[in-house]
Amino acid sequence: MERPLLFLGITFLFLQCQAPQKQSSDQLDTTQETGITIAFGSCSHQDSTAQMWKEIIADQPDFWLWGGDNIYGDTDDMTLLQEKYNKQKSHADYQQLIASTPIMGIWDDHDYGVNDGGKEFAKKDSSKALMLEFLSIDKDNPVWEREGTYQSYIQSKHGIDIQFILLDTRYFRDQLTKDPSGKKRYIANNNGDILGEAQWLWLEEKLKDQSVDINIIMSSIQVIPEEHGWEKWATLPQSRNRFFKLLETIQPKPVLILSGDRHIAEVSKIDLAKLNYPLYEFTSSGLTHTWRTPSEEANQYREGKLIIEKNYGLVHLHKNENNIKVELEVKGKQDTTFQVLTYQMPL
Repeated sequence: MERPLLFLGITFLFLQCQAPQKQSSDQLDTTQETGITIAFGSCSHQDSTAQMWKEIIADQPDFWLWGGDNIYGDTDDMTLLQEKYNKQKSHADYQQLIASTPIMGIWDDHDYGVNDGGKEFAKKDSSKALMLEFLSIDKDNPVWEREGTYQSYIQSKHGIDIQFILLDTRYFRDQLTKDPSGKKRYIANNNGDILGEAQWLWLEEKLKDQSVDINIIMSSIQVIPEEHGWEKWATLPQSRNRFFKLLETIQPKPVLILSGDRHIAEVSKIDLAKLNYPLYEFTSSGLTHTWRTPSEEANQYREGKLIIEKNYGLVHLHKNENNIKVELEVKGKQDTTFQVLTYQMPL
């Protein structure tokens, strides 16, 4: 989405994480301690001097997760897109993060190549290759062989088994419907899909895995919020409803959604009728830029504050015999903490 300037909107920038370097897929690595920290973020302009890699490194995350808009490409010139990725990846502080922390990630629209772009983008396969190379994803990872960029990784560290499920909300996404009144950018397209059938079936199989303690699902765009007029799952409500019904049917191990895109940070929570635990979403967006004018934005599902500051997210996980304690922390420049929310999920 475009950077909101005169629009009501706000959603949090939270967690950061990274896809395991030189890892094929679903690889398990076990140690025996307690506590994991996952860092994540989105919306990072490669030309900005306001990168927060030093702050992120100081938090010593176990994983870093890109939530999309990892660069601002906005081009169908793949040579230019490659140059922008190279500039981002060669940043000295980011290189230090790569050296110390496993990296995972997914794209959003600006690194995909076109603002609010979907399946119609002609260069999506060439763009996909550049994104996977930026993340240093090994060539024997199955993501190279299938359409789209969706991935999964099982990581076990400090006694906690996590399944990272990284969704592709671009490659298969149907056309959005513009608001003719101009009050919002988009209104609901009641027949459109986000994930595509192959990715839906893949997601269903991943959620059935009962061997993990928690599922961390990354969606570049927001899943739970409904009111704002920018791009979100609610602009394609058939997909949003299908996702919620999938959770209710499968009853997977605890799920936490991470998202970006919005140049704000916030936490959303929804109680699904047939899911036996509350569903949380942590939005962290605006690694290098955020809204210029503070404003309010309705979100009936918001927990805590709406944060309009450059930010990244930290997810702290602690496991005991019966549950996982989840701590969601919004952080910014110079070790600033904007908000911390804590809840527990049953094992």
